Amino acid sequence: MKSDASRVAIVTGGGRGLGRAMVLGLLQHGIAVAAVDRDAEPLEEVSATAGKDAHAGTLFTMTADLTVPGAAERIGLAVLAKFGRMDILVNNAGMGMAVIWKDRWVRPVRFWEIEPEQWRLFFRTNADSQFLMSRMVVPHMMRQGWGRIVNITTSLGTMLRAGDSAYGASKAATEALTASMAEELQNTGITVNALTTGGFTNTSANLDAPFDRAKLLQPPIMVPPLLWLISDAASNVTSRRFVASRWNPSLPPEEAAVVAGAPAGWPTDGNKGFMPTK
Repeated sequence: MKSDASRVAIVTGGGRGLGRAMVLGLLQHGIAVAAVDRDAEPLEEVSATAGKDAHAGTLFTMTADLTVPGAAERIGLAVLAKFGRMDILVNNAGMGMAVIWKDRWVRPVRFWEIEPEQWRLFFRTNADSQFLMSRMVVPHMMRQGWGRIVNITTSLGTMLRAGDSAYGASKAATEALTASMAEELQNTGITVNALTTGGFTNTSANLDAPFDRAKLLQPPIMVPPLLWLISDAASNVTSRRFVASRWNPSLPPEEAAVVAGAPAGWPTDGNKGFMPTK
């Protein structure tokens, strides 16, 4: 099994907010990181910050719009050319309701007011991109018999909340995808889990939120559970969702995971439906 220092992670949406925090956290853990973002400026800021840490792992930055056909394949080729391998994928790229509805806190958007192309853009950004990136990395991970996929989702409350229909539905799709991928990748050495902050977070997606930003969750909250999920200690942990705000860093990671974790997709004994025998 490879040591952390020899592993390579891809973080989408890696230039700002949660992505930036996770990129820096992985680098400080000695992991080589390919940070992907749609815009170059935030990536330059991440590079400048990472460059001040003499002990950080190698950072590679790449601009790419994941809603453009072929973007995932281009990212994969660039990462392989740079590092020769892909071990960890953090599917973080996403968009929130404020992108299309600037006054959403004053006048929440209703589903019948969303244009079909806006609806499709949410799914291309929040759901399709995670599918396409995962589909791209999995063959490489399967060949090496080791891999970690971490999908950044959102809380159940947000998925079901009025005014968040396009965002919530696209994130719910990612939650379902997490569970399906994990089951299909059983016994391959690849784990698939979901990670969410657990509440309103101080990111650009919530710049217009009528809250005291100092009282919001801060992006580095994602780093402790992420580092454990990609470790060898979590080799048998898959198809789970973890809430970062419930993760207690003072506990041993395995104990923190019990408190912060639950099955991905919220399965119950009665929801699997009828499956005829062959």
